[in-house]
Amino acid sequence: MKKDIFTLLGGFLTALLFFFGTIGISFDWFTTESINAFVIVISSFTALAINVYAVWKNTSVMKYLKEMKRKEEEK
Repeated sequence: MKKDIFTLLGGFLTALLFFFGTIGISFDWFTTESINAFVIVISSFTALAINVYAVWKNTSVMKYLKEMKRKEEEK
């Protein structure tokens, strides 16, 4: 599913590039290569953010579970 979203993002940016070209607006930096690079960066950042969140969540849950176990043992 994630790959499909990034493919759609790349398709939208490519369509935007062609639209700008049709109406006579051009940017030197807005090319097919820059669109592909942008999609790769966004997909990599998303994967990094998801993994950082997973590590943080696992660490927090483990601390919470250890604390709950300690409280149960004290009772």
